[in-house]
Amino acid sequence: MKKIFLMFSFCIFMFANDATTTIVNEGLNLPKITIQDASNLNDKNLQSQFFKLILGDLKVGATFDVDDGYYTSSYEGDYSSNLTTNPSLIVRYELNGDVYTELALRVKVIDGKSGKVLYESNFSQKNGAKFPFLAHNAVSEIVKNFGYSDVDWMNKMLIYAVYTSSANSSIFVSDYTLTYQKEVLSGGLNIFPKWGSKEQDEFYYTHYVNDVEPVIYKYNLRNAKKTKILEGSGMLTVSDVSSDGTKLLITDAPSDQPDIFLYDLRSRNKTKITNYPGIDVNGNFVDDDTKVVFVSDRLGYPNVFATDINGGGIEQMVFHGKNNSSISTSGNYVVYSSREENRDFNLYLISTRTDYIRQLTAGGKNLFPRFSHDGGTVVFIKDSNYQSAVGIIRINENKSFQFPLKIGKFQSLDW
Repeated sequence: MKKIFLMFSFCIFMFANDATTTIVNEGLNLPKITIQDASNLNDKNLQSQFFKLILGDLKVGATFDVDDGYYTSSYEGDYSSNLTTNPSLIVRYELNGDVYTELALRVKVIDGKSGKVLYESNFSQKNGAKFPFLAHNAVSEIVKNFGYSDVDWMNKMLIYAVYTSSANSSIFVSDYTLTYQKEVLSGGLNIFPKWGSKEQDEFYYTHYVNDVEPVIYKYNLRNAKKTKILEGSGMLTVSDVSSDGTKLLITDAPSDQPDIFLYDLRSRNKTKITNYPGIDVNGNFVDDDTKVVFVSDRLGYPNVFATDINGGGIEQMVFHGKNNSSISTSGNYVVYSSREENRDFNLYLISTRTDYIRQLTAGGKNLFPRFSHDGGTVVFIKDSNYQSAVGIIRINENKSFQFPLKIGKFQSLDW
């Protein structure tokens, strides 16, 4: 197991910095927006949490200058009631129900100057425990209705493994803020969960039998059915899934040295893509699934390379830094972590088609990046000796946010 985890540590580092919100770029002239809560719940904690979610989502959406103040109003009340500011827009909502039953939400956006209702809609959540997704859905629809940058990624679930004790880790699903969390797998070492479909109803993960033998399973969230996919020895993980869900990129080490393999779920054929007497790990599809980018020690240190999906010539992708690992891809873009001279790990964005490179973080330990479905947002792990956190980077808006994990340490995550 010691050798196995040495190989794991090559591509996965569990570090991070503080778990606070960091706004990288300020000074933009954004429309000022105020929130009014028209709810009257028996559960005041839920009412408070929901307000903070609406507030946070509007901030993370990065399209409004959001007033932090808490204001109340009746849903049909005068638009200026209880306001002490002069906002351009007012988001007024009324939440009904509780966490044990169904929740219903009414929302409208009011012109802060004229009182005219500019947008109004109703939302519901059958499982009240998932109330964060009700807030995320409402805010994403508001943002979309006003023609701003799509934030539908807020409605997606995170899946992650958390170390619970020595040789034990559990797999959880959550919303991006970690407000809603549900443990779906526990007992033994369950690591490297990877979503298997865009619908997020199934995922792949590695389980170690007797802490020695790795097995890849597929887990169906709808019926809790677990299906064995592949057995191996040493290191065995699913690092990416093709866009049509029929192929997996797998890191396998049948002869102690890990390489990248393409596994066809329909034919059950496993094809070796890389063949190097060293370490090749963390393969990701890129360029419409025609190429694979991966991490290798071919230069004597971890760096990012690319090859054709059918194997062949190897192309070096990154010429910056001496320890580049934990990659993710979207279209023809790659985001990767790079170890700096001061031992920080920062995230960088590059293109497979140009010499474009952009630094996304500035300090701390930022690793395990994952692109949103639209490529406009990156989620990552930010960890310290004291606390793990989920980081969110809004690439075009140039803003960054972090959400702390209250208990445990992240092992890996997917989005």
